[in-house]
Amino acid sequence: MSQTLDRALSILPLLARGPAGLGQVAAELDVHKSTALRLLRTLHEHGLVYRQADGRYRLGGRLFALAAEAMENLDIRETAHPHLAALNADTGHTVHLALHQDDEVVYVDKVDSRYPVRMYSRIGRPVPLTVAAVAKVLLAGLDESERRALAERIEYPRYTARSTPDAEAFLRELALVREQGWATDLGGHEDTVNCLGAPVRGPGGRVVAALSVSAPSMLVGSGELLELLPQVLRTADAISQDYSGETE
Repeated sequence: MSQTLDRALSILPLLARGPAGLGQVAAELDVHKSTALRLLRTLHEHGLVYRQADGRYRLGGRLFALAAEAMENLDIRETAHPHLAALNADTGHTVHLALHQDDEVVYVDKVDSRYPVRMYSRIGRPVPLTVAAVAKVLLAGLDESERRALAERIEYPRYTARSTPDAEAFLRELALVREQGWATDLGGHEDTVNCLGAPVRGPGGRVVAALSVSAPSMLVGSGELLELLPQVLRTADAISQDYSGETE
């Protein structure tokens, strides 16, 4: 990378922390003020920085517009699918990708298992909010006030004896999921199915999707499924990195 380009790009994270004057920018880059001014003027011409009335510079509207346009045109399914397929090929189990909108969590992608008997799930189908691993992952990513408001307005069907019984139990489980960074559904929706879920994160670490691995309990017990946790988390991290464009 050219030195000029490197210096210009270094200005952007500085201004992300707040407006800065010419002297502060020059000091941060360890360059003369004339050099810093030339870089700032170039960025200003492209709308990436803006000079305020007080003479300080801040990030420009064009930068935010580009970011918003890029995110609108980035399909999480397209980004995630190769990773889902690889996880399915390695494990042989059913792999799902889900998104949260309003009070629903919906499967948006699925790679079927190698088993003769397939899971009864399909793309576009909402999942049970109070028991599904992907739902727990997505809802655990909400702010505390949002989690509580949602927990208090939804219903708690007893699908099995392991289903979440009420709002307080649900909130405790979401707090645990938020802390540990993954979730399970061990017979909470269907006695015969175990599921392990992990979050996919976008820019800034926000949870934008969830992936899961599901398997019949008669073939894969809860302990065996949990042995896949490192691989599931690595897959989620790889999707997150590809989607957000952020390197570790």
